[in-house]
Amino acid sequence: MTAATRKKRILTKEEQACARQNLIYLATCAINDEIADSSRLADVEAVFNVASYHMLSALVAMTLEKSGIRHAYSLVVIAGALRRATLFQQAFEQIKSELTSAGIWHAALKGAELKAYYPIFGMREMADYDVLIDSTRAQDVKTIMEKLGFKTEEFGIDCHDIYSKGPRLTFEMHRSLFLPYLNKEVYEYYENVQERLVGDGFTKRFTPEDFYLYMIAHEHKHYSMEGTGLRSLVDTCLYLKNERLDLEYVTREAEKMGLADFEASNRALSTRLFAREKLDVEESKTLDFFLASGFKGNYLNVVQNGLGKWGKLGYIASRFFIPVSRKNARYKSFASRYPTFYKYKLLLPFLPFYRVVRSVMRGRFFAEAKALKKAKRV
Repeated sequence: MTAATRKKRILTKEEQACARQNLIYLATCAINDEIADSSRLADVEAVFNVASYHMLSALVAMTLEKSGIRHAYSLVVIAGALRRATLFQQAFEQIKSELTSAGIWHAALKGAELKAYYPIFGMREMADYDVLIDSTRAQDVKTIMEKLGFKTEEFGIDCHDIYSKGPRLTFEMHRSLFLPYLNKEVYEYYENVQERLVGDGFTKRFTPEDFYLYMIAHEHKHYSMEGTGLRSLVDTCLYLKNERLDLEYVTREAEKMGLADFEASNRALSTRLFAREKLDVEESKTLDFFLASGFKGNYLNVVQNGLGKWGKLGYIASRFFIPVSRKNARYKSFASRYPTFYKYKLLLPFLPFYRVVRSVMRGRFFAEAKALKKAKRV
């Protein structure tokens, strides 16, 4: 059996609910270094189906293997996870060496650091590798990445440049951490992010408290847009379990970003869930949102959040609105995404139609329309 040939079966609501609980159980075992009870896991295939939605397949496979619970798919997942983790690690060492030689400061972000908090190498799956770089040297970084055999997928768009090598390696080199139009307070807090970094030479890092704050800010971005999955709670729990943080500082800084309530509730949920404590009503609702979202989120959350902000007509209008003034917070993002239209301003009236056509061709238009229809009933 291979990852390519394995087909996921469609789960009933009852099977999905059971698989979600078993996924939480296995994540709890992994976090607390416990052996899983095979009698609780009658339908392992269903657990893998749900785990892949949350990018936790490697966690499930490695926890099962450690517990002596054999499943054909576990070996496939573990082999793939170990290979990918090794390739990422080797590639990053090369990239770090080149950046340092060129005098470009850099700092590993998100999963590139969080993977070390998981109990087994390769247990935290990563779709890409995020690195913060000196934004003034982005062109030099592009030269380095291409020299190392990476293909430039995106450059100068939004806040990061994307490079890939083959089917397995994708690096996002961040020129900044957040965009101004998504959350002004968070954007301003990290506008001069280099001032928050520590470390000798050109390899930088956040302090434990500041890394956690960035984790929370990044998670909130996804949570408030398309949603985020159970892996985010696993990340938070493992980080808090392994780092003794100054929580007064965390709360004070989170307040500056308007995220104090989110941080506190998220910390409580992740801690209580994997300590097997009974959740209250609000915590249970929040957990359901995480479980329904998955690691990529979904269009329904995007639409629902948009409807909550602007109403139906306002949401639809926002999807067709094109910023034409440089004072608009979204102008820079649109100008970098559609340079030809903004270079030749007479083309701007046609940009909404271009975006619709491109959205249809990529399958996003109908997915969003379906979500908008469904959102009426939510």
